[in-house]
Amino acid sequence: MPSPSGTQGCYSLARMPRRLVKRLFVWVHHRKHRWYLRMFGDRITDPHLWTLNRHSITAAFGFGVAIGFIPLPMHTLIAVYVALTRRLNLPVLLAATWVNNPLTAVPMYFGAYWVGSHILGTPIHHFAFEPNWHWIEHGLGPRWKPFLLGCLVSAIACGMLARYVLELVWRSAVRRRYRARRCHRVVALPADKA
Repeated sequence: MPSPSGTQGCYSLARMPRRLVKRLFVWVHHRKHRWYLRMFGDRITDPHLWTLNRHSITAAFGFGVAIGFIPLPMHTLIAVYVALTRRLNLPVLLAATWVNNPLTAVPMYFGAYWVGSHILGTPIHHFAFEPNWHWIEHGLGPRWKPFLLGCLVSAIACGMLARYVLELVWRSAVRRRYRARRCHRVVALPADKA
């Protein structure tokens, strides 16, 4: 039965991701010898990759956002490598790399180019993206230094910001839940004595 303060709803919502991650872990554990997971060996079943503690999730989120600024289409491979070597939450890290998606890629990369141009003091040239080799040589060619520097600086800054903002949100939610539970106990105590 839900409590009047609404804390029961918080607990049931908090359990839902745990169940999902537990199912993912069991699914991966049973299929670790299949061809698509065999290359990771036993490291893919490391419990740290599937844990839901604050450090693992906030660090994974920060790394995922930072990986999203890499201007190569290898975000998933890099995310898996980072999760395996740093022992961070794999699902969160993979999901966070999707900050860079077809809708956000152009603003993210133009923002990175803008940051790099301001750091290097070069003028900003507007250019239209064309997915061919000629554009890479001539359209991006003169602008690669500010673009790559901007990607690096933006990745570090946005990754750290994402991690610490999520850390603050997590701590705030834990405090709020603790206060609601404590308040509920104080309110329920006189009713039990009566």
